[in-house]
Amino acid sequence: MLTRKIKLWDINAHITCRLCNGYLIDATTVTECLHTFCRSCLVKYLEENNTCPTCRIVIHQSHPLQYIGHDRTMQDIVYKLVPGLQEAEMRKQREFYHKLGMEVPGDIKGETCSAKQHLDSHRNGETKADDSSNKETSEDKQEEDNDYHRSDEQVSICLECNSSKLRGLKRKWIRCSAQATVLHLKKFIAKKLNLSSFNELDILCNEEILGKDHTLKFVVVTRWRFKKAPLLLHYRPKMDLL
Repeated sequence: MLTRKIKLWDINAHITCRLCNGYLIDATTVTECLHTFCRSCLVKYLEENNTCPTCRIVIHQSHPLQYIGHDRTMQDIVYKLVPGLQEAEMRKQREFYHKLGMEVPGDIKGETCSAKQHLDSHRNGETKADDSSNKETSEDKQEEDNDYHRSDEQVSICLECNSSKLRGLKRKWIRCSAQATVLHLKKFIAKKLNLSSFNELDILCNEEILGKDHTLKFVVVTRWRFKKAPLLLHYRPKMDLL
C-alpha cells in the first residue's frame, strides 16, 4: 500500500490559533462558524468583541461566550501531531501551580503520566500484543474509570434557586470535579427536581447566564469574584426574568 508523507508545516494552518499563532491549547470552537482557537485567547478576545476573529460573523450580540465549546477531538489531534507539545504544556501548568504554592490538580498529574508513558513506549519500540498485557491495561483502565474524578481538582458550589416557579434543593451544597460542566449541573438539578428536561433551566453566576459547555474551573477563573469563597450559582427556568 502506498503511503504519503506530509510535513507538519503543510498542516500548521489547520492546527494553530489565529489569535496567538501558536499550536492550539485547550482547543475551543465557535459553534456558529466552527472556527477553533485556544480557549484563553478566545475568551480574552470575546471580553471586548462579539464576532469570530477569523470570519467576523457575529457570534451573539450580548453573550458570545455562551456559544463556544471545548473541542476535545481537535485537541487530541494537535497533541498527536506535534511531538512533545502535550508534555510541555503539562510541565508549564505544573510550574504555574508550584509558583503559586498550590497543589497540582490530579487531572494534570494524570495527563502528565499518561503522556510520558505514551512517549516512552514509542521511543523504546515497545508493543503490548500479548493477552496478559492487554488484560492488565484493561484492568488499569477500569480502575481509573471507577475513580469518578475524585482525584481531579475539586470545586465547592452552592446552588440557590432564583425563581418562585421552582423549589430549592434539599442539599444545595455540593463538591465536584472542576472539569464538570454547566451542562452536568443542569442535569443534576433536573434530576433532583424531577423536571422533564434539563433544557428548561438556566444557571447563572453574578446574574450572568452561563454557557452549557463552560467547565466549573473556567467559571471560577473568569466569573467568580470571591476566589476563596465557595462558588455561588443560581438556577431558574429558562427565559424566566423574574
